[in-house]
Order: sequence, then C-alpha cells, then structure tokens
Amino acid sequence: MSVRHSSFHRLSHDLLPPIMAGLISVIVNYGGTFILIFQAAQMAGLSPELTASWVWSISIGVGITGILLSWYTKEPIITAWSTPAAAFLITALVTVPYAEAIGAYLLSALAFVILGITGYFEKLIRLIPIGIASGLLAGILLQFGIAAFTNMTIDPFLAISLFLIYLITKRFSARYAIVSVLFFGFMFLLLQSQIDLAGFELKLASPIFTAPAFSINSALSIALPLFLITLTGQYMPGLLILKNDGFKTNAKPILAVTGLGSFLMAPFGSHAFNLAAITAAICTGKESHEDPSKRWVAGISAGVFYILVGIFGVTLAAVFAAFPAAFISSLAGLALLGTIAGSLTNAMSDSDSREAALITFLATAANITLFGIGGAFWGLVLGLIAYLVLNKQFKIISSP
Repeated sequence: MSVRHSSFHRLSHDLLPPIMAGLISVIVNYGGTFILIFQAAQMAGLSPELTASWVWSISIGVGITGILLSWYTKEPIITAWSTPAAAFLITALVTVPYAEAIGAYLLSALAFVILGITGYFEKLIRLIPIGIASGLLAGILLQFGIAAFTNMTIDPFLAISLFLIYLITKRFSARYAIVSVLFFGFMFLLLQSQIDLAGFELKLASPIFTAPAFSINSALSIALPLFLITLTGQYMPGLLILKNDGFKTNAKPILAVTGLGSFLMAPFGSHAFNLAAITAAICTGKESHEDPSKRWVAGISAGVFYILVGIFGVTLAAVFAAFPAAFISSLAGLALLGTIAGSLTNAMSDSDSREAALITFLATAANITLFGIGGAFWGLVLGLIAYLVLNKQFKIISSP
C-alpha cells in the first residue's frame, strides 16, 4: 500500500502541475482572445454553421499539432491560433468573399511550410542578442502582468483574493500557486454566481468544407498581411520564449508542422495556427514544473483540452467565454509574473545591450501599430537599430 501511495504521490507531483499549466493556457486563450474569431465571423456574415466549423478546425488543428510537436521534441511546444491575425481579419473579411479568404489562408500556410523547410527563420533568430530577445518578451507580457493589478480597481474583491491566494500558496509551495488560484478562484466565482452556465448544452461541431478561390486581391490584402502578422506577432516571440526558458528546439519542425496543419484545416475555416506566444510562457517556465524535462507534459495537456473544445465547437468555447474578464486576465497575469521577472533580469544583465533592450521593451509595451503590423515586430526593429547604432556592429553572429 505504501509503495502504491508513493507511486501515486510521485505521479501526481510530476504530472499535475504541467497538466494544470496546459489547462490554464487553454482557458486564457479561449477566455481572453477567442472573442476576436467570433467578431471576425460576424463581420464576414458567416452562418453559425460556418462559425462552428472555424472553431472546430482551429481547435482540433492546434490540439493535434501541439501534441505531435511536444511528444516529438519532449519540450512544451504550445500551439495556438494567430490572435493578431484574428484581429486583422475583423476588418479584412468584410471586403473579400469567404472562398477567396480560404484561398488566402492556404497561400499563407504554404509560405510557412516553405519557411520551415528552408531553415531561414532559424538563422534570423540566432542573430538576435539575448538581451533584446528578453526585452521583447518582457514588453509583450507586461500588459498581462499589469492587468492582474488593474483588476483591483475593476473587481477589487476578486482580484485581491486571487493575489493573496497566489502569495500564500507560493510561500509554501511555488509549484501549486497557480493551480490554487485557478481552483479557489473557480469556487469563488461559483459561490458568487459570476459564471453563467444557464444556456450551456453540449453539441458536436460539424466541419464544413469550403472550396478555395484565388485572386490577386485576396493574396495581397489577406495572405501577405496574414503571413507577416503571424510571423512577427506569434512565431518570433514564441520561439524567443522557448529560448528564454532554456529550450533548444529547432524552428524547422515547428514551422513545417503548424504550416502543414494550417494548410489542411484552412478549407474548413481555420485562418492560421502557429507557435503560441503569451500562453506558451505559462507552460515553459518554472511554474509549470521545476524540472524542465517534465514541462513537455503541459504541451500534451493543452493539446488534449483544445481537441475537447473543438469536438463540441462553439458550445464549449462559450463556457470559457463565460468566465469574467477580470478572472481570466488576473489568472494570466499571476501565471506570467515569474517569466516577466526572468525576462527583465536577462534584458538588463548585459551592459552592451542594456539600453537597446530597454528600448525594445518600452517600444513593444507601447504596442506600436504601423502598416497593420503590431508592436512585437516594431519593438524588435527599433531595438536592433538601437543596438547597431550604439554598438556599431552585432556581437552575436550566427556560426558558419
């Protein structure tokens, strides 16, 4: 009995934290940014059936690719839909027929497969100094950290309660701090009747195939911006997050697998899925598991939960959307505190790149948007320009 108990304890000790990290990343994704997909579908005039097919295709695709990549690499490869691309599509889909949008999704996905196979993206990442990469990550995550405390004005009782639970649990067991916040927060919301599940009923989603159409207009107005936005807003920070937490995964399989997955799911409505950025940080850091070799379980866990949501389509996604915004953003902010602290430490550690890293951090946090491309790209560009000007040449050069 004691041996069985010991084995169960060890199993729960190794598996529970990364499984919960995967669950939290999924909740944050659906509760935080998935509304953008519903907005884009509404603006495009898509029927409820086509909208459900979009939800099915992107959830199943993200789940399968995340599981495959995490299993293959034994690293927490968290995949997700392209959030900045979903925001872009809210306006872009208004002027383009849906069949042509599907064609544009296929072209963008094919470009990622080619980029992954050739390996050029990997060379680009190697040229970025670690201080600037860390400044970029800290800038991306800053708004999420701030939200955990901004919520103390919006919903003081909930936000302060979650914060105190986090502190008390972390004092005694850092491993279970975020798990405790999720559990006690959920119980608190139920007791306060802040989760509305009145209209909840399980319905299986049915994928609907849409034959693609191609045009120069859709290629330039959707495919090209979709490719650039996803590349700079998702893949680049996502790979830097993995690098920041000590993972050495080659970019080739990630771009190739997610690009191929996006290509296969595009006719069913999926606009793009890719390496996650924000939610990846929940699973790649110490909060997921103190032992980095055990964190890949979070990638499997997230994938399984994504597939479960996808099977039931819009219905289950609506459950995550039923959580109050203050709860979702507080949960994400507290889960990312350790990653933000580590990123700021790395950004300021090298005196040669310190000011350029600070510029990267501030410019990214400011979320500059030019030509439809978001703050992560421009923060990186301004930081690299500052590093070049202040240091005359790069000190980090890719090895031959």
